[in-house]
Amino acid sequence: MKTAERVWEAVLHSDSPEQTRELGRALGRLAGPGDVVLLWGPVGAGKTVLASGILDGLGVPGPHPSPTFTLVHVYRGRLPAAHVDLYRLGEGLDPAEIDWEELMASGGVTVVEWPDRLGRLVPADALELRLRPEDGGRRLEAHPGGARARELWTRVREGVGL
Repeated sequence: MKTAERVWEAVLHSDSPEQTRELGRALGRLAGPGDVVLLWGPVGAGKTVLASGILDGLGVPGPHPSPTFTLVHVYRGRLPAAHVDLYRLGEGLDPAEIDWEELMASGGVTVVEWPDRLGRLVPADALELRLRPEDGGRRLEAHPGGARARELWTRVREGVGL
């Protein structure tokens, strides 16, 4: 599935990495068992900053470096959490190398950068967030893909006053 097939809801403009991280913290505080967050955007758009904020909100002590070379970092917070960075999968790595089924069965929260590399493994009920550079900051857009994702996104929007 390509991002062009999704309907993206324009949500906010972040003027700083701290604002982006704070949105992630709100999301992490409200995320529940089994939630999946897919982060779309070009290199430098703020995906890792947002992912780090989500981990902060889940109570995972930092720092939270991007797992670009290891592909997956698994953490313990108030829920198990996995931060997945699939950038290198474009170089011919197999998505099975990340134990995707095990991550989905963990009952934790999974945050994925470069989700297009998952191909057919992209879950239908995931909260997709797209970050795009705009006017010196970042524009964040959302696509909640199913009932669970819509519920999470509604709670996040209410929690941060969007």
